[in-house]
Amino acid sequence: MPSRYPEIDVTQVRLIPLASRQSKVRKDFLGRPVEADASLAAFWDSLPHILVADDLRAVAAAVVDSRRREKPVILMMGAHVIKVGLSPVIVDLMERGVITCLALNGAGIIHDVELSLFGVTSEDVAANLADGSFGMARETGEFINGTLAKGAKEGLGLGECLGRELVEKQAPNLEVSLLGQAYQMSVPVTVHVALGTDIVHQQPSADGAVIGELTLRDFRILARHITGLDDGGAVLNVGSAVVLPEVFLKALTVARNLGHSCRGFITANFDMIQHYRPRVNVVQRPTLEGGKGYAFTGHHEIMIPLLAAGIKLGLIR
Repeated sequence: MPSRYPEIDVTQVRLIPLASRQSKVRKDFLGRPVEADASLAAFWDSLPHILVADDLRAVAAAVVDSRRREKPVILMMGAHVIKVGLSPVIVDLMERGVITCLALNGAGIIHDVELSLFGVTSEDVAANLADGSFGMARETGEFINGTLAKGAKEGLGLGECLGRELVEKQAPNLEVSLLGQAYQMSVPVTVHVALGTDIVHQQPSADGAVIGELTLRDFRILARHITGLDDGGAVLNVGSAVVLPEVFLKALTVARNLGHSCRGFITANFDMIQHYRPRVNVVQRPTLEGGKGYAFTGHHEIMIPLLAAGIKLGLIR
């Protein structure tokens, strides 16, 4: 018994030659296997010319082009980037003149200071929360809060005064300190603190007025650096889902309000999950009137060394 429901008649559908069809993938786009002893350049060139692999090439190339044309490359970082061991990679990019400004959240300075002074960081929150000792390491709070008090009296920025203090105290692990190395290279580090979010705010040495004054000063330093983003430049946000995307959007607004074009640059967001604020405040909105935004999803400890490798290859080619 035939179906009670009628079918469409396909005998008259219009067919087209494959050669006239628009296709997204060609054979020459495909990736290539590499040998175990292949060079980094061979590995980079073996990546497919498709989707995110090509986006990564484009971001690396844009960063290289920006520096060759003396345009800013601003790296905004959440603290997780430090916790997964990437400080030496970032320091190397600063030494090569790639990163012209580094923006951190409040947690970033904690991990950087602890690694610089003591060689350890990232406490076991669950274990220490149970007895109320989480975040109560005396040395961390007294160093950071004490240094900020000195910086406020001298009119320094938050990142600047911490970097100077680490250098002057000859921190035992200064070679991996973003704050210390940046200070020695005269690379501005701006720190953007949300009061109450960081362990040093729990301690009696914390002074809200001092923290607010210095982090506001850093906001204005960042806004000044953003004024150079015109017909080139790059802003990379790695692992900050809320604070730094919000800070960037406001700082960009200030720069444009004061008459700086700030158009025609690229932005990129790197994170393990794509969140709303980085997507709209870093990737989309700032590039609406020129430029291009990119989004990459993956673990920082893999994606950032890969990006850094692509940038360094571009610098020598």
